[in-house]
Amino acid sequence: MSEAQRPGRLGLTGSIGAGKSSVAALLRARGLTVLDADEQARLVTQESAVLAQIGARFPGVVSDDQLDRAALSGQVFGDPAALADLNAIVHPRVRARMAVLERAAAQRGEPWIVQDVPLLFEGGLDAQMDAVLVVDAPLEQRVQRVMARSGLTREEVLARDARQTPADEKRRRASAVIDNAGPPEALGAQVDAALNTLGIHLRSGQG
Repeated sequence: MSEAQRPGRLGLTGSIGAGKSSVAALLRARGLTVLDADEQARLVTQESAVLAQIGARFPGVVSDDQLDRAALSGQVFGDPAALADLNAIVHPRVRARMAVLERAAAQRGEPWIVQDVPLLFEGGLDAQMDAVLVVDAPLEQRVQRVMARSGLTREEVLARDARQTPADEKRRRASAVIDNAGPPEALGAQVDAALNTLGIHLRSGQG
């Protein structure tokens, strides 16, 4: 698929707890195909060949062909070299899966697809996007959301946030920003406004 033939790419990202998943759901509801990098990574890490590679590099995290994600996280968090090794195993396969899904969207005649990538800026993938939509919210609000849903402590949430591109920088580099500080029902109008600002119009019957 040539660059001229592919759909436009809208990169969707945001800091931990910002509400990116809620925005992704609203984009899907408006008929856009959303390619979820985390979902593809989960599928990749169910493949036997990948599990064998991960198990060889990170002893104790694979048992009975099942990945212990908490154990793996414990080994790579705060260890850049270990994280780089994990990414070298997983990321090429994720990119290949995303490319297949993008080609399918192109064959359906979709003018735009959304690439939902939590670490879009950190991985340098923003350079491959035609526009970037950043979801943000105040730090304290984000921390409380993650603590409520995950059981992580405040310190653990802050540590994860600190390892991401700062929210201010994400906002500066974004094509459009959705501020998710308000109630959930306020998100829809912001999504519509962002799509309008970016000139993203769905073809008739998309979805």
